Amino acid sequence: MNTTEHGYADDQRKIVARLNRIEGQVRGIRQMTENGEYCIDILTQISAADSALKSVALLLLDDHLGHCVSKAAREGGAVSDEKLAEVSAAIARLVK
Repeated sequence: MNTTEHGYADDQRKIVARLNRIEGQVRGIRQMTENGEYCIDILTQISAADSALKSVALLLLDDHLGHCVSKAAREGGAVSDEKLAEVSAAIARLVK
């Protein structure tokens, strides 16, 4: 596992654990649907999985800002501009 290049290196295990839980939630949603469970109960679980994914996304975004973007800002120039544009686009995708 390469943990030296990415801003989320310190949180990588936490992120993987959260993603594993989300994967379990999604399997549970599929099972609920296969079992013909009540629509609102399924929607509640979908909302919980969506919130969990957003939580992971925000953690990754925070790590990216704190590591990659701040490093690029210290370097300045085109690298800084590129990282700022990249993170701005990522934020725009998250808030859609």
